[in-house]
Amino acid sequence: MSLTKLILTQEVTGLGSSGDTVEVKGGYARNYLLPRGLAIQATRGAEKQIASLRRARAARDVRSLDEAQTVAAQLSKLTVTLPAKAGDGGRLFGRITTADVVAAVTAAGGPSLDRRRVELPSSIKSTGTHTVTVRVHPEVSTAVTIEVVAA
Repeated sequence: MSLTKLILTQEVTGLGSSGDTVEVKGGYARNYLLPRGLAIQATRGAEKQIASLRRARAARDVRSLDEAQTVAAQLSKLTVTLPAKAGDGGRLFGRITTADVVAAVTAAGGPSLDRRRVELPSSIKSTGTHTVTVRVHPEVSTAVTIEVVAA
């Protein structure tokens, strides 16, 4: 089992945010993080990139923390109804995706979200009330209640 040292260029759920140095298994780095541009190899020259990424992140975080708390307050007050094709017993044809949730939040008058920041508790495959977590900021996350109804 060989570990590879990488520098994250974007936030990766469960791993870290941009500018963090992490060690991951070689296959995960080679097959997922590097091809998608989520990370770069940690080298001496890359340390300059780390410094600039951290400075940019620090400036962005300070500026957007208040903004993120405002967005989280808007989301927590929001009631989102998501129509989906369903069969007998409330079982859906397919499942609800993060893109569906983002579209429903926007349609309900909420702020525009990045689908990568929406975390589904598990596969939503039935009608009813479900709670979804939205990471608005690394320090701010909120729960959004979604009502899935048969279309």
